[in-house]
Amino acid sequence: MHRPELGKKTVLFLAQKKTKGEKIAAVTAFDFPTARIAAEAGVDIILVGDSLGMALQGRENTLKVTMDDMVYHTSLVARARPPALVVSDMPYGSFHGSIEKSVENACRFIKEGGAEAVKLEGGRKRFQVIEALLNAEIPVMAHLGLTPQSVLRMGGFKVQGKLREKAREILADAQALEKLGVFAIVLESIPQELAKKISANLNIPTIGIGAGPFCDGQVLVFSDLVGLTSMNLPKFVRQYADTLAIWQKALREYVRDVQSAAFPDDHESYHLHKDIDEFLK
Repeated sequence: MHRPELGKKTVLFLAQKKTKGEKIAAVTAFDFPTARIAAEAGVDIILVGDSLGMALQGRENTLKVTMDDMVYHTSLVARARPPALVVSDMPYGSFHGSIEKSVENACRFIKEGGAEAVKLEGGRKRFQVIEALLNAEIPVMAHLGLTPQSVLRMGGFKVQGKLREKAREILADAQALEKLGVFAIVLESIPQELAKKISANLNIPTIGIGAGPFCDGQVLVFSDLVGLTSMNLPKFVRQYADTLAIWQKALREYVRDVQSAAFPDDHESYHLHKDIDEFLK
C-alpha cells in the first residue's frame, strides 16, 4: 500500500504552523529544476501559479494561460517529488462556467498534474464552485485582494482594500471562505493593517504577497526573488540574488569562446579508438 513520503507537508501541516505561530514560506515555481531547488531550500508550499503567463510566456497579464498550460507545468513540478505542498492555480475561464466543468478542470490538476490542492481567485461569488470542489475532496486555497484575473475590471494591477468599504468586503469574504472550508487564503496587494486584521481573525493561514509582514506566510515568484526577471518588479518583491547577471556573464563568455575557437578544447572532445585512428590516417 502506498504511503505518503516521510516529511511530506500537507494542509494539516500548514494549519499546525498557524496554531504554533510559525511562518509559512511559499514559492511560485513552474518546472522541475526550480521545484527541486525550492524543495531543497525547505519551502512549505510550491504554487504553480498562472503568473507563468507573465514570468515564462512574456505576456502582460495572466488571462491567456490555459488549463493545458497549467496541467503541464504542474506535472513538471510534481515530478520533482517535493516535500512541499503542491498547489495549482486554476486559470482564467477554468472555473467561470458550469460547476461540473469547474470540478472536471480541478480534477485534472490532481489526476494529470499531480497537484495536492488548487487555488482560485475570488470571494463569496465563487462559493458554489469552491463548495463543489471541497465536495470532490479537493483542498482549496482562496485568493483575495488584488486578483490578477480581474485586472481588466480593476483597471490594472492596483492595491485593493485601501478604502473602508472595500476593506470590510475583503474581511467578510475571508471569514466566509474560512467557514466554507478553504485551507488557506492568499492576500495580495492590500494594506498591511487590513492583512493583520484578517490574519488575526482567521484560524486558517493567510499567505501574503504585497500584504505586509503580519500574514501567516509569504509567497514570491521564484524568478523574481532570485533576480532572474529583467522587467520592472512590484514594490513588494525582494530580490535575494542577481542571477540574471550571472547567466548573462556565462553566456557572453560562451559566445566569446565559441567565436575564438577556445571551446570546445581537447579535454571536452571525444577520441577514436587507436586502431580506428590509425585507419583514418
